[in-house]
Amino acid sequence: MKFLIVAGASGSLINFRGPLIKDLIASGLEVHAAAPDLSKDVLTHTKLEQIGAKAHDVYISRTGINPFHDIRTLVELVRLMWVIKPDYVMGYTIKPVIFGTFAAVLIRCPRRFALITGLGYCFSSYGQTAKTRFIGSIAAKLYRHSLRFSNKVFFQNPDDQALFRDRNIINESVPSVVVNGSGVDIDHYMPCAYPRKVVFLLIARLLIDKGVREYAKAAYNLKTKYPEVVFTLVGDLDSNPNSITAQELDRWVQDGVIDYLGKLDDVRDALSNASVFVLPSFYREGIPRTILEALSMGRPIITTDTPGCRETVVDQENGYLVPPRAAPELANAMRAFIESPQLIATMGKRSREHALRKYDVRKVNAIMLKEMGISCSSVSSISVLPRSC
Repeated sequence: MKFLIVAGASGSLINFRGPLIKDLIASGLEVHAAAPDLSKDVLTHTKLEQIGAKAHDVYISRTGINPFHDIRTLVELVRLMWVIKPDYVMGYTIKPVIFGTFAAVLIRCPRRFALITGLGYCFSSYGQTAKTRFIGSIAAKLYRHSLRFSNKVFFQNPDDQALFRDRNIINESVPSVVVNGSGVDIDHYMPCAYPRKVVFLLIARLLIDKGVREYAKAAYNLKTKYPEVVFTLVGDLDSNPNSITAQELDRWVQDGVIDYLGKLDDVRDALSNASVFVLPSFYREGIPRTILEALSMGRPIITTDTPGCRETVVDQENGYLVPPRAAPELANAMRAFIESPQLIATMGKRSREHALRKYDVRKVNAIMLKEMGISCSSVSSISVLPRSC
């Protein structure tokens, strides 16, 4: 029995799906993984082969709605599946879901699954433009036509499932399941002592939609009164036009407000040196992986009351939920930890409990395999690779 998993970015196959691939292999399946330029990503390609998966290149244009690019994607997926002859196909992120499902139908793959890992800016209720509304309407139509051929659709939060149901993007005949994000390796991300100073940390691609500017504004607000507090930022500038600019970032650093650590291959040191994790995103997340890692390491969370983010926090128990695009409210939540630092350990303990109860990757994968009709005799217990931010 063969299982093909299709991704929009090669690195995510290990960083986000590595434990799932290991569990599929442990279940006796021959696993194939496909992504654009996978052969050029030597680290991912090598790691996939080491854990027993077969790696394949496939053309996928991650952004844009050029029909010629998308037809090429469909044709290449059909060719690949014709050679592999998979018994199961699962795509995640928008184009692998849509065109992976269409291709699986064309080659008559009997078991077709979709994993919706977040809906991004096109389905967000914040900052919509005519262009993003148009792209969102195209995406919804393509989702609607492809998902009717799915045997089951997995969502990572209930808001996304409700949106797809309410808009009839998936009809009543297609079953769907909500799982708790991608899960986190609770043994790899272990709790550790808190720093003596109060240190806030944001890890994300440096996109406007991730709330990076709100984080900087809140830091400016607080730094004047609390100069000893540290505001750390981890992540990389993005080619996405929605990224913050290098000039903005340089100014924050030069003003002594933001401590910028760049992109890290292993974020555990940054989390170890932080008191509180902050993600003021107004992007439609699945369940943010960075928050799961922070939960597992026993860090309180400040995040926004938005789909995907809100699931990770019980307000005032393991952190605070704040409105999106609201730097003053974000600053107030951060101030609570500055003025009452005993909250850090108390809420941090609750975060770790939250991770153990809901987000252990072994539990998440066991549910997914069961829902796909796959019995797993062995569940992954060791990390595949530390993830990159």
